[in-house]
Amino acid sequence: MKIKIKRVYEEAKEEDGERVLVDRLWPRGLSKGKGKIDKWIKEIAPSNELRKWYGHDPKKWLEFKIRYFDELNKKRALLEQFCAEVSNQSVTLLFSSKELKLNNAVALKEYLESIINVGKSHNK
Repeated sequence: MKIKIKRVYEEAKEEDGERVLVDRLWPRGLSKGKGKIDKWIKEIAPSNELRKWYGHDPKKWLEFKIRYFDELNKKRALLEQFCAEVSNQSVTLLFSSKELKLNNAVALKEYLESIINVGKSHNK
């Protein structure tokens, strides 16, 4: 599986593959059809409490990732199922934040790649 990230407001392209919205809230001003979203998995987005605490403060980024990864660890079965479903595809994780480098999709991509790499090492 190849994982990319992209702002949901950017134009959809064929190379995006499976387009998955990973925000808890639907993006402002985006109609359901316009986003060309294949799947919305709000269960893997940061909790409302974590999202509000973080507030895209760069000083909180590392602590945000620690807390978010802890939340994701509790949803490991859902994430492994998702990885299995899209294992042979390209996947684009969609987010709505104006913050392009320090957002939940970036952190989620890192987490998913760690699951994939752990799985590969177990299969050797």
